Amino acid sequence: MRITADTALCGIVLHPAGHTRSPAMHNAAYAALGLDALYLAFDVPEAALADAMRGVRALGLRQLSVSIPHKTRVLDCVDEVDETARKIGAANTVVLREGRLCASNTDWLGVVRALEALGPLDGARAVVLGAGGTARAAVYGLRRSGARVQVLNRTVERAEALADALGAEGAGPLSALADTPHDVLVNTTSVGLNAEASPVEPAWIAPGAAVLDAVYAPEHTRLLRDAAARGARPVSGRWMLVHQAVAQLEAWAGPVDAARATLVMSEAFGPEP
Repeated sequence: MRITADTALCGIVLHPAGHTRSPAMHNAAYAALGLDALYLAFDVPEAALADAMRGVRALGLRQLSVSIPHKTRVLDCVDEVDETARKIGAANTVVLREGRLCASNTDWLGVVRALEALGPLDGARAVVLGAGGTARAAVYGLRRSGARVQVLNRTVERAEALADALGAEGAGPLSALADTPHDVLVNTTSVGLNAEASPVEPAWIAPGAAVLDAVYAPEHTRLLRDAAARGARPVSGRWMLVHQAVAQLEAWAGPVDAARATLVMSEAFGPEP
């Protein structure tokens, strides 16, 4: 592409940065939608986040995606935090508006839209594994969609704190999944990064349940393979990533052809192995 003074600069801050699919996805969408924009990845250690955000303002980046480990700390580095990000307690998107850095959260939309492809969530019995920033977004999105939510985590105290903060029905250890009826299961732990590891035993997965793993590399995690073997319905983390990215694009560019953006971003994510 030809870069000019009018080209909108966007990007993502995370650490480490080598695994991110975001630049390929966003740049493909910009090209398909005719947007004069460029999206870059910035490897920013935790100690350098405040300096990086000052650089975002000085350089005039239009939109910044925020990934691990910065989703919570970035709230202290912006001028405005919208109601959704404030309730979730984490942000994955920062948009520059009239010189002010404005934080929001589209992760919850990624969770909801990925799962709604299999059916409505209203009234569903949902279980969220984990208690970090992505778990908070998942609980928020599921509750907003009318689901009843349980939070399970290796450290029960963190699960209880999250449940209390966002109004989930209960909390417990990961092993409680064995006795927790569920129509929806969302994994937000990092266990799936090891292709042979799963946060739960296969026998604990309810047949017929929709199972989403927020881990997208590897795409076919052990949890999703176990879910398919149990007769559950696996949902790749690809779709959470794509849907939240489309919402990020809309946050700075305004209304776009979302269906086109979704298709192009999914293709740019890469072929399924």
